[in-house]
Amino acid sequence: MKFGTRAIHAGQEPDPTTGAVMTPIYQTSTYWQESPGKHKGYAYAYARGKNPTRSALEKCIASLENAKHGLCFSSGMGAIDAVAKLLRPGDEVITGNDLYGGTYRMFTKVFAQFGIKFHFIDLYDANNISNYINENTKLVWIETPTNPTMQIVDIAACAEITKKHNLTLAVDNTFASPYLQNPLDLGADIVMHSVTKYLGGHSDVVMGALCVNDDKIYEQLAFIHNSCGATPGPQDSFLVLRGLKTLHLRMKAHCENGEIIAKFLKNHPKIEKVYWPGFADSPNHDIAKKQMRGFGGMISIVLKDATLEDTFKFASSFKVFTLAESLGGVESLINHPATMTHASIPKEEREKAGVVDSLLRLSVGVEDIEDLLEDLKNVLA
Repeated sequence: MKFGTRAIHAGQEPDPTTGAVMTPIYQTSTYWQESPGKHKGYAYAYARGKNPTRSALEKCIASLENAKHGLCFSSGMGAIDAVAKLLRPGDEVITGNDLYGGTYRMFTKVFAQFGIKFHFIDLYDANNISNYINENTKLVWIETPTNPTMQIVDIAACAEITKKHNLTLAVDNTFASPYLQNPLDLGADIVMHSVTKYLGGHSDVVMGALCVNDDKIYEQLAFIHNSCGATPGPQDSFLVLRGLKTLHLRMKAHCENGEIIAKFLKNHPKIEKVYWPGFADSPNHDIAKKQMRGFGGMISIVLKDATLEDTFKFASSFKVFTLAESLGGVESLINHPATMTHASIPKEEREKAGVVDSLLRLSVGVEDIEDLLEDLKNVLA
């Protein structure tokens, strides 16, 4: 089946009790057992472990990522936490120097305290990974496109290196979504999504997901998933199932609007720089063309000669774009990473990666493009 068909149907069957076409919300915490440990053919015992609504969602997301297994978590950070729990004291992780602030905070403030070492490096050239590999290295964690400067990391090149050294490669695919990019097909071992973003698509649910093909990795993650309990409820699972049914339609609109806005901003006299991987002169643009099916609706801009006060005033002046954290919803958002999503990263480290005080991140929604352009023109006037 093609992507759009799978987004609507994968993992979902008519309800066996009522024939309901849409997967019901199984709002129950526990399930009948015929005798202790015997479920009479059912796979469910206690809802932290499995829930029918969540199971349907996990199968659907796995299908969209061309994965054998999927697990949904109560947040994207819950999903990242589960991957980090595969590690042991003394292990080392190689990751990018342009990273979501919440991921950086978890790595440095939580797991570093347990004796895990993290290397934050430039991944423009994937071969740089080899310079940091030693006998303690266990995991390579990458984002592509990165948050917020839209750097493109070559997943296939990273996978070639990690396979050579028997390392696990995990890819945060949140910005691309499975509509634009499938890291497992390029050699990754684990794909992570903040489902809150494009997969849910309506800014009304918080969730994370992991997708894998390897049975052993899945068993390890499923054990952590059940044991540590960062599992989403059936109502949230239902909302994401509903959101997924329009993912392909929404992503087309995000990409179309994003391209028009990126090109409008690129040559504007009040904009110093535009980060969007669709430009021919964007770093690793050729790799983006190779591993993605479009360039998405995420754009970051640097205002020309703007103070922090100027940047705040600019970000607060929109009528259609909303100043808020998060991304990937149908509505357009504007965000100031240095004080919002990336505030946990020390200023010196942020600025090395290009996250300066005058940088703003746009999540371009699916509103009418003329209204979005008019909003930008008014604020830039």
